[in-house]
Amino acid sequence: MASKVFRPRLNLNHVTFQGNNNQAQSHSFGQVFLHKKTGVSSSRQSVVAAEAAAMAEETTPKTGNSALSHFWREVQGSNNWENLVEPLHPLLRKEIIRYGEFVAACYKAFDLDPTSKRHLHCKYGRSRMLNEVGMEDCGYTVTKYIYATPDINIPMQNEASRGYWIGYVAVSSDESTVKSLGRRDLLIAFRGTVTNHEWVTNLMSSLTPARLDPNNPNPDVKVESGFLSLYTSDETKGKFGLESCREQLLSEVSRLLNKHKVENLSITLAGHSMGSALALLLAYDIAELGLNKTDHETVPITVFSFGGPRVGNPSFKQRCEELGVKVMRIVNVNDPITKLPGMFLNENFRVLGGRYELPWISCSCYAHVGVELVMDFFNVQNPSCVHDLETYISLLKCPTKTLHTQKEGFDNLLNRARELIFSARSLKSICL
Repeated sequence: MASKVFRPRLNLNHVTFQGNNNQAQSHSFGQVFLHKKTGVSSSRQSVVAAEAAAMAEETTPKTGNSALSHFWREVQGSNNWENLVEPLHPLLRKEIIRYGEFVAACYKAFDLDPTSKRHLHCKYGRSRMLNEVGMEDCGYTVTKYIYATPDINIPMQNEASRGYWIGYVAVSSDESTVKSLGRRDLLIAFRGTVTNHEWVTNLMSSLTPARLDPNNPNPDVKVESGFLSLYTSDETKGKFGLESCREQLLSEVSRLLNKHKVENLSITLAGHSMGSALALLLAYDIAELGLNKTDHETVPITVFSFGGPRVGNPSFKQRCEELGVKVMRIVNVNDPITKLPGMFLNENFRVLGGRYELPWISCSCYAHVGVELVMDFFNVQNPSCVHDLETYISLLKCPTKTLHTQKEGFDNLLNRARELIFSARSLKSICL
């Protein structure tokens, strides 16, 4: 059965739009929705971010940061965030913000100066990257930089098809941080789309079998071909023979898991937009290969996705769930990127009694994976904010924050923002 949207009437936090006639119009802002399963169907129930945080604070003991050490598995999704999203639990909100800032560090450290020797790479060395972006007290150490090579043979002006810095691997190294987290955390953070080749890769939008496990090819599990290409393509013909993004990641994750195998561990992947897609592909890959299985436990794998697109078909979603991959999707209801790919053929499309009765329908559909935390924000003066990671983070930090914008042309601009999905040139302006 298709998902239904249920929005009960609540006292909403409002943002006021002032027009030239000095009349005010109220518009709801900062809403949070829970995509919650109820039996065989699902519904989306809405609460206000400010009210959710306040209610959670009232019902949660003031135990400070140390509470996370006893509660981290639930915060990482061991119970699919049951009773933690509605209302939004303060510890979960804090962790979402924290991982969002690790992703934001990718953008802050990425060198976009075409005259720089580090153009399209990280501006800093591994040992000081987090310090340089203002995260010197985060308690993590970067262990490896990750590069991805778009497999695109289309000539681009002033841009060769080569490996670009896409993110980093880090591990909680400070012992006080490890103690407060309750485990040793292996973190992989990915940025979103920046280069032209990455844009072309993202627009490929066709499903192809993942086939990441040679011992279990499972042709029914399909993912978007552009994301898979970015994940698996290498630069073997290049001067330095750069390995694929996948090979770099699996090698480093395996090394760290082996190094810390006697400790309590977690694997956390976080990304924005295209980076969310890579994070989910990696999470699935690690679980499918069984790399997260140690002698004494199965290390939990959690993805925090910010403004992420769909990645695979319903079989991919089902397989991720079978493997225990936990995904928290933080999305803006006005963000067009979260509607792609599969704007029409997606998890909400059903035929003949609410099921995928025709095989080609199931194989052609895209489906989101995980629990959905939906925000609702839009800035008329800057429509691109609907996909901006910093906006996501700032509103999670300050759920009662309001925007004051012009009333005139609000509906037209909102529709125009949604239509950005039909224009690659416009999409580039909001950084997938």
